[in-house]
Amino acid sequence: MGLPGPGLWLKRLWVLLEVAVHVAVGKLLLTLFPDRVKKNILAMGDKTGMTRNPNFSHDNWIPTFFSTQYFWFVLKVRWQRLEDTTELGGLAPNCPVVHLSGQRCNIWDFMQG
Repeated sequence: MGLPGPGLWLKRLWVLLEVAVHVAVGKLLLTLFPDRVKKNILAMGDKTGMTRNPNFSHDNWIPTFFSTQYFWFVLKVRWQRLEDTTELGGLAPNCPVVHLSGQRCNIWDFMQG
């Protein structure tokens, strides 16, 4: 498979900068305007139906936004998406999947049974 090309490294650097700025601005807004940020995050949760869950507690969930764990999670997902691309006529990415039993494998292995 080899090392990734310089184009991928530049894209990774750009994604790192994007995510870092996103988290820094989000943390700043969360510090300066906590009620407004809370309202916006809850409005996004209304679109998905998550906040309609009676067991949902936003007091435990909202502080996790713009944290260090949030930064690393978003960065990891965005970097994986950079590698999961294909070109017209090329092979599709062999992305990881999880069985209902919890077993992890790749799509190709899953399709083979």
